[in-house]
Amino acid sequence: MPLNQELRQFVTDNFLFGKNNASLADHDSFLDKGIIDSTGVLELVAFLDERYGIHVQDHDLVPDNLDSIDNLARFVSSKLPRN
Repeated sequence: MPLNQELRQFVTDNFLFGKNNASLADHDSFLDKGIIDSTGVLELVAFLDERYGIHVQDHDLVPDNLDSIDNLARFVSSKLPRN
């Protein structure tokens, strides 16, 4: 499954409660749309650690890394080992 699709599935299942929100574009801000709050960020960080082995540092907890599907995919890609 492509990374963007996998991240979208996680957000849909855990924050939209499985409701397929077609109005959520990959570039839409989770905070602006009211999808993820501060507690949700912690859940998202736990998912990144469990699924991808990415240990999110305090300085990584910024919207540029975690506030949309596109930002998440870029952040995860930058942290994964390169082949």
